[in-house]
Amino acid sequence: MARLSVINDKSNFQILLLLTLVTLAGCSTVQEKEPQPLVIKPPTPAVKYALSLQGTPYNYGSDNPKQGFDCSGFVKHVYEQQGIKLPRSAYDMALSLPTVEKQKIQAGDLVFFDVNGKPYSHVGIYIKDDQFIHAPSERTGRVLISTLRNNYWQRHYHGARRPNK
Repeated sequence: MARLSVINDKSNFQILLLLTLVTLAGCSTVQEKEPQPLVIKPPTPAVKYALSLQGTPYNYGSDNPKQGFDCSGFVKHVYEQQGIKLPRSAYDMALSLPTVEKQKIQAGDLVFFDVNGKPYSHVGIYIKDDQFIHAPSERTGRVLISTLRNNYWQRHYHGARRPNK
């Protein structure tokens, strides 16, 4: 019986030794990657300026921050501050600018929506991560950030355009 416990002790020792070697070998072959610095791309000057106008009142027909904005007036004003002339209406903006595929939208691109059954009747400025800034309506009353993931905006999405820089 003493012999059986010696065998068990020897087997247990061998198993423990084997597990230790496997563990150490595994640890020695794992190469940790250097932590990469977090790179946050700063917003475009247009997006940065647009974000500074958050909360500006909605005012149909206006493109002036002191009086408020409608959607196209907001976009037109933001891009005029960058030296880029855009047409006054969302519809005319959409017709005059180059199309961008949805999966290739970048910060500063314009996103268009079909509201009230009218194509290109609403416009906003894409920020990032499916967010855009716009002057939605008198009901919401101010310039704000919305998401393209919202069911309403998904249903009414009508395309994107890139302002000439």
